[in-house]
Amino acid sequence: MKRNAADTGWIAERARALGFDLCGVAPAEKFPELARAEDWFARGYAGEMQYLGDARRGDPARVLPGARSVIICGMNYNSALPKSIEFDGDDDGARGWISRYAWGDDYHDVLRSRLNALTAEMHERFDERFEALAYADTGPVQERIFAMYAGIGWIGKNTLVLNQQMGSWFFLGVVLTTLELTPTLAAAEAPPADLCGSCTRCIDACPTDALIAPYEMDARRCISYLTIEHRGAIPEEFRDAIGNHVYGCDICQDVCPWNRRAPITSTAEFEPRKFGDSERGGLTSLFRPKLMALAGISEDEYKAAFRGSAIKRTKHRGIVRNACIALGNATLERGGDTRQEAVGILQRLSSSDDPATPESALWALSRIQ
Repeated sequence: MKRNAADTGWIAERARALGFDLCGVAPAEKFPELARAEDWFARGYAGEMQYLGDARRGDPARVLPGARSVIICGMNYNSALPKSIEFDGDDDGARGWISRYAWGDDYHDVLRSRLNALTAEMHERFDERFEALAYADTGPVQERIFAMYAGIGWIGKNTLVLNQQMGSWFFLGVVLTTLELTPTLAAAEAPPADLCGSCTRCIDACPTDALIAPYEMDARRCISYLTIEHRGAIPEEFRDAIGNHVYGCDICQDVCPWNRRAPITSTAEFEPRKFGDSERGGLTSLFRPKLMALAGISEDEYKAAFRGSAIKRTKHRGIVRNACIALGNATLERGGDTRQEAVGILQRLSSSDDPATPESALWALSRIQ
């Protein structure tokens, strides 16, 4: 039984009531863009992210047998706080940068709870039996492609989904369902037009040249990949370019003209958290955190501080490694207390049992001593 447009409208209305800012429905088809990702993966651009080679990502019916529709929901996480590019010539060289999406609670949890609530409401509304699977960036689904075919936006040159009103500062979550819903876009209606035009600001601004061509990224060069997904020592060729980034990167979004007027989120869960203790100078915000607090954090402190945070993805050894690299790039006053504190922490880390930490600490020491 095919559901009419009124049902699709109801789903969008309920999604907004649950806190989503965008919602659309696309047919669960094998769109050509899904297959192109296989070639991208075959070129090795995914690096250590082998899960991106899951064959199910090319066909939603292999994720949920009998899938007929994909509901795409977007949630704004933009903040009124300054952008990373606004701190060139920083007045405090001992601070790092954490990607905006990770400042608050783990978006996987925030979105998943709302997607599950939407699914529950759908079961109450529709009499027929149906199956549904909800994923918040956690399943073998290429959310960006379905978002495009659901009318949410176009895929920009930085490989992110762009929406005319919201820019790119939004998370995507999906519900795959066996319900046959009326798509947001009519059968003869094309996906949103690509409005990137001749702009190449994201490509030009990428410090590591990860955007190797418009609409194509070599993830192995991306600061987000290097600071989160990559598990070993960060290759030396990228260390200078990483700058003060300790978790993720926002540069290609910060420079995008479509993000200039992006609305500010009202979701309290995405406000910056704080962590730390009085022994290391008190609490520090995840907005421009103190590098010494991150470099010196113990594993137990790390687990307590980042429980329920996306930052747990990089693990304790990853955040310490990244903080070492950022300290090596920091501008610290010679003879100053901050420099001496940094040297002390790095010297201690140079004898760590984790293979990547001593190498990173010694590299940083060679730069600041």
